Amino acid sequence: MVDRPGCPYCIEWEEKIGPIYPKTEAGIFAPLRHVDISDAPPPDLRFARGVVFTPTFVLIENGEEIGRIEGYPGEDFFWALLEKLLRERTDFAG
Repeated sequence: MVDRPGCPYCIEWEEKIGPIYPKTEAGIFAPLRHVDISDAPPPDLRFARGVVFTPTFVLIENGEEIGRIEGYPGEDFFWALLEKLLRERTDFAG
């Protein structure tokens, strides 16, 4: 998750999704790691392109980006987009 301090959508995600995310099948399959948008990307992650919006959820496999969700579209849409992305780009069966 690429975020920035004070981002209202990041805060909303943290309040509504953050506590339950690591307990879900998707969260266990794709653990979350926070990256501040103002920092350089960590050396072990390669984004396909720059990140402009926060939050942006970047799906990484073997250090390479394989998909992303830009923005937080609300709780219901987030889960649907995440599971669609995981099913299309990984062997997630949840």
